[in-house]
Amino acid sequence: MSDHPLDLLFAGLRRFPDVEAPNLQAWDATDRLLLDNAATFPDGGPVAVIGDNYGALTLGLLALGIAGAGSNPETPAVRVHQDLITGERALRLNADAAGLTGGFIQTTLPDAVDGASLVLLQLPRSLAELEEIADAVARHAAPGAVLLAGGRVKHMSLGMNAVLARSFEEVQPQLARQKSRVLVARGPKPAAGEPPYPVSQHHSGLDLTVCARGAVFAGTGLDIGTRFLLDFLPQMPAARHAVDLGCGTGILAALYARRHPEARVTATDRSAAAVDSALATARANGITTVTGLQDDALSTLPDASVDLVLLNPPFHLGSAVHAGAGLKLIEAAARVLAPGGELWTVYNSHLQYRPALERLVGPTREAGRNPKFTVTASTRRPA
Repeated sequence: MSDHPLDLLFAGLRRFPDVEAPNLQAWDATDRLLLDNAATFPDGGPVAVIGDNYGALTLGLLALGIAGAGSNPETPAVRVHQDLITGERALRLNADAAGLTGGFIQTTLPDAVDGASLVLLQLPRSLAELEEIADAVARHAAPGAVLLAGGRVKHMSLGMNAVLARSFEEVQPQLARQKSRVLVARGPKPAAGEPPYPVSQHHSGLDLTVCARGAVFAGTGLDIGTRFLLDFLPQMPAARHAVDLGCGTGILAALYARRHPEARVTATDRSAAAVDSALATARANGITTVTGLQDDALSTLPDASVDLVLLNPPFHLGSAVHAGAGLKLIEAAARVLAPGGELWTVYNSHLQYRPALERLVGPTREAGRNPKFTVTASTRRPA
């Protein structure tokens, strides 16, 4: 193994508490390329990191001492915004393991980039999320700030350049290396009007206004899996405490709460943007019984404390198709459900979750199926 600081650091990085598997790693070539580009910029002030998946960027800056990172532990030079709580926790765990604690602070998006002279960004897949980030950097970073936005070439598009150009005077694509590329954005433009997110849309068929931040899956739209699960809302039991697990914009939480105003409904997601959007959706519709919880797979809820869980599980981990995320949420639902409580799940039929539902939760029946999705209801067996 090389004795380069980054090679030593990356060799020890883990994804935990996110799903871990032999084909999933905690860093990629984009992290290395972004750090190499950052090293060419002089120390000009605070550094911000956005979208650091598991800590490779933040800890790489500290390991290399880039832009004075880590030089003053009393005032951490690296400010980090991660939308996913799994990423936040992974960064802290990896920092402890590498002995690199104290040089960074985790905070919200506006605070992370406030006054920053250099911003490192792992490009999101969503143009909406990129627009929200670029606008925040242009509004809050230093006047001469530079944004280094990197991604895997196969996931990049010319639309990303166009989005960045709305907030920056100059956007320069760099040469690709190891199938990754960095876009260098300079000259933040003066912000005009209000920030572009959150946005809202009224769905007349549901009589529901949906609010969304840029990072939320499907935006203000209604994804087809959730749409199918909603067909079964009249069959779902009344509950004292119901959970919309992986809530997104909170459509399931809002409509269940509207139908069962006596229930306490928790909208939970590992994404801060999702929880914020779900709460905004509830407020926009005058629903007061929905509370938000950013959490990793219900880790802070007690065992056997919930009567009903509604779940539309993801089948991607980043860009990889992987059933592990869905299985993790099913296991979490099984733990928090009280005996006799129900888990209602909609999933792509090819994933064949039913054996796992039977094993982890309890007796499972198929409530419905269409050409793409299956809806099941699982009853928690006695402990």
